[in-house]
Amino acid sequence: MVKAVVAGASGGIGQPLSLLLKTSPHIDELALYDVVNTPGVAADLSHISSRAVSLPPSRQLHPSLGPSTTGRETNCPCYRKSAVTSPPTMAQRLPSRMPTSLSSPLAFPGLIETAADVSPKAFILVISNPVNSTVPISAEVLKAKKVFNAQRLFGVTTLDIVRAETFVAEIVGQAEPQKLTIPVVGGHSGETIVPLFSKASPAVTIPDDKYDALVNRVQFGGDEVVKAKDGAGSATLSMAYAGFRFAEKLLRAIKGEKGLVEPSYVYLPGIPGGDAIAKETGCDFFSVPIELGPNGAEKATNPLEGITAKEKTLLTKAVEGLKGNISKGIDFAHNPPQK
Repeated sequence: MVKAVVAGASGGIGQPLSLLLKTSPHIDELALYDVVNTPGVAADLSHISSRAVSLPPSRQLHPSLGPSTTGRETNCPCYRKSAVTSPPTMAQRLPSRMPTSLSSPLAFPGLIETAADVSPKAFILVISNPVNSTVPISAEVLKAKKVFNAQRLFGVTTLDIVRAETFVAEIVGQAEPQKLTIPVVGGHSGETIVPLFSKASPAVTIPDDKYDALVNRVQFGGDEVVKAKDGAGSATLSMAYAGFRFAEKLLRAIKGEKGLVEPSYVYLPGIPGGDAIAKETGCDFFSVPIELGPNGAEKATNPLEGITAKEKTLLTKAVEGLKGNISKGIDFAHNPPQK
């Protein structure tokens, strides 16, 4: 039996992500968690005629998340026996996607701590921004609980890949963007995002006069959505789709399907093939194409050999920014600000 948990299920990303997961033939039980409005979301989803059973949410919270509405402080039952846990965005998205501090998502470590306590072998898919820092936070929390397994912790950077596919397809005239494979490496904010158009499959040619604008659009596509929504929201629907795409691919891999690869922001030294990439980039956390399998991240693939001079320049900037983001996340995990 496969059980998936969406933490933050009532939010702008959580609701469409839960809807998509409810339609998946690979999920038997879908559990929803949030601090408000979850019973209604669960009831609404439960009317959909699909395989997954939409479980009613628990009103009990883990002690790290604060007092429960029932007056008891117990482990959140919705996490129990979960195969995949996905914590969506906790804080409102800023245009840069990287807040000046990590004080806003104070509850995030508690979600990871809960997963560690209740379902320590779950695959954890981190969507909560800033991913460059929240994945290192997650790793430190899991290490403290003595359940850290790098192969089961993923920072979901699929939205960057989805954008690259879509925007390149517009330029080259590909009617089906999903048939393009374009590695996007590095991190998940601004200049830490490095699209490798030279590694696209099938091969594409980006005109020189469009290259810089295309890179900028992939890196800062979220700002385009924030502006279009005129302050009324951010990229919730596309992020939900990206989260679902990664989760679905991981679920298929867990069930034994071969040849499934998707870039993800992972702890490289803990992934087969990742240590060499970590040494080359100088970053322990980095997004590269990951071969997925029953154990999660089965192999990290190095796409950096033979990249263009322009891509090398982008990579240098990305690494510089990532090192600071990673350090900030680790510092936050060990020295969280007071609530």
